[in-house]
Amino acid sequence: MPHLTIEYSSNLPGYPEAQALADLNASLCASPEVLDEADLKSRFVRTSGSFQIGTQPVNRAFVHAQLRLLSGRTPEAKKDLAGRIAEVLRRHTPHPAGVLVQLSVEIVDMDRPSYVKERL
Repeated sequence: MPHLTIEYSSNLPGYPEAQALADLNASLCASPEVLDEADLKSRFVRTSGSFQIGTQPVNRAFVHAQLRLLSGRTPEAKKDLAGRIAEVLRRHTPHPAGVLVQLSVEIVDMDRPSYVKERL
């Protein structure tokens, strides 16, 4: 905990994943909500299959981040974390000419009693 997954559409070539991950982790670990930097697991997932945004035949792309963390955070803390993620993704997301890129961030509570984590 926490788990950060960033999914993006395959029509965003050249996404600087490594640099974005470094900046995302640095920003999130600077938050008082992340107590141990080794607990943060981040990854990018590029869509490999088909995707569609809306119904119009126009060039559209997406970037969606989901941060899963143990329940109990205040709404203000969640808003801060979402803002940190969005700020980094705004800086790193490619903007190909003629393509509308939609960026979204979602904070998801994980159920504490059923979450299991071990360091082996």
